[in-house]
Amino acid sequence: QVQLVEFGGGKVQAGDSLRLSCAASGLTSSSYAMGWFRQAPGKEREFAAGISRGGGRTLYPDSVKERFTISRDNTKNMVYLQMNSLKAEDTAVYYCAAARVSALVVVTTSSAYNYWGQGTQVTVSS
Repeated sequence: QVQLVEFGGGKVQAGDSLRLSCAASGLTSSSYAMGWFRQAPGKEREFAAGISRGGGRTLYPDSVKERFTISRDNTKNMVYLQMNSLKAEDTAVYYCAAARVSALVVVTTSSAYNYWGQGTQVTVSS
């Protein structure tokens, strides 16, 4: 049974940093591209960061570029999202997701992901 479990969320002040982690089990993480999505109250889920199977390619939307960094450790089946210079508009539930795709692909669309975590809340106060 595949499980993705996120942790590391919390309440911070604007300008602070936070690191989210995602532990994957029941799958070989090196066979999956990984992504982080987020959903703010009253808004649709949106792509926040993506990384290819081997970690060599990453993609970010303009809203988080230069502030967020996604990384992975396939030996530990872990994916991370380092978030710096947080803003109030980063407040959302953050989800980890896994997509079984070709080696160099980074997936930005939620419908392409096969597995999802339960989410972790990040609240940034201004």
